[in-house]
Amino acid sequence: MNDFAGLTAALLEFRDARDWRQFHSLRNLITSLNLEAAELLELTQWKSDAEIDALPAEAKSAEALRDECADILLYLLLIADTAGIDLAEAARAKLLKNAAKYPVDQAYGSRAKYTELGTATKSR
Repeated sequence: MNDFAGLTAALLEFRDARDWRQFHSLRNLITSLNLEAAELLELTQWKSDAEIDALPAEAKSAEALRDECADILLYLLLIADTAGIDLAEAARAKLLKNAAKYPVDQAYGSRAKYTELGTATKSR
């Protein structure tokens, strides 16, 4: 079950078996996604970059990282299902938009926003 459609089907089955659809308005799902993203962010609170980079190497923190990432993905799948969004197609389309906004010859090695690319100083 490595595809979005199969994962979404399993998620909807899980949700419907518990009669939770009644709580899953688009607003509530978007709010919940952001709360889960905050829980992911909380894993980094008060830690140095080195401590954050080490999170995947320690079993307990790696599990917490996996769980929070999974929670975010599951809410995103519910949002996409509710809104009728094909996430894979939306991601492909967004990559094309980003490629147009960030041409390699201008964006390579730069952290500048696309609106600043022509004026930013870059180093290679």
